[in-house]
Amino acid sequence: MNLLTLHDGELLLRIARSEIADAVAQEPKPLIHHFPFMEEKRGIFVTLTKGGQLRGCIGLPYPVMPLGDAVRQAAISAALEDPRFPPVRKDELTKIHLEVTVLTVPVPVEGDPGDRPNKVIVGKHGLIIRGRGTSGLLLPQVATEYGWDAKTFLDQTCRKAGLAEGSWRDPRVELLTFEGQIFSEPE
Repeated sequence: MNLLTLHDGELLLRIARSEIADAVAQEPKPLIHHFPFMEEKRGIFVTLTKGGQLRGCIGLPYPVMPLGDAVRQAAISAALEDPRFPPVRKDELTKIHLEVTVLTVPVPVEGDPGDRPNKVIVGKHGLIIRGRGTSGLLLPQVATEYGWDAKTFLDQTCRKAGLAEGSWRDPRVELLTFEGQIFSEPE
């Protein structure tokens, strides 16, 4: 993955903030792309917090659309469509803190499933668990924020997928890792 500059990240945060404000006010405006990096297909997640608590987090784990379109879609979805939370209200906008995570392409973890904890680097890898008709994803920063070790991170990703803890040991359950470049608004 080509790393983005701090300026690029700040631009993504401004776009995400603007898209959320426009969507909450029900005044969508067309996104204009003037930067080549915005045309690259990249995976992305937009995370909203309020008072240090999660308020919405939606993204696209795979590079299925240009980054400019992906940040717009993820920002609006995180604010209005995360099924765990009610839609963000206009009076909340100034209290919402944004984080944008640009992802590398997820890659399968090969080898003995019992050895998976040794292949997960906490603080570097994000995880996707897929199997039994379901999937779950946790961003790299989640394990660090909660102080999890690799095994706990794997178990929590299973739980996010609706699977029992330890399901990562099943060879029919696929594990993928990815990395993320994190851009966060100042507190």
